[in-house]
Amino acid sequence: MKKIILLFSIVVLCAATAAIAVPANRSLTFDKGALGAVEFSGKIHAEAGFKCGDCHNPNLFPKYKQGSVEITMEKIYAGELCGFCHNGETAFEAKTSCNRCHVK
Repeated sequence: MKKIILLFSIVVLCAATAAIAVPANRSLTFDKGALGAVEFSGKIHAEAGFKCGDCHNPNLFPKYKQGSVEITMEKIYAGELCGFCHNGETAFEAKTSCNRCHVK
């Protein structure tokens, strides 16, 4: 009986986590920056093998809420936030690929 309850709890936890996470087919648009709007594609990142928790952690983006972290190019160039992966090794380098994210 304890094994059944444990298995049920794991299934419920996984389902709840999936419901909270932004689905891979969703995009978010950040349009407050002077360099032009940035569209974050959940699909592109999921297809690259990333999961929500890879970025949504205490070191990068702790909350699942748009606007909860101030994103600046200075931080990105310093290897923080998006720059943690967009460093030219894990993913394309932010410093040399402005138009891959920013659309005017």
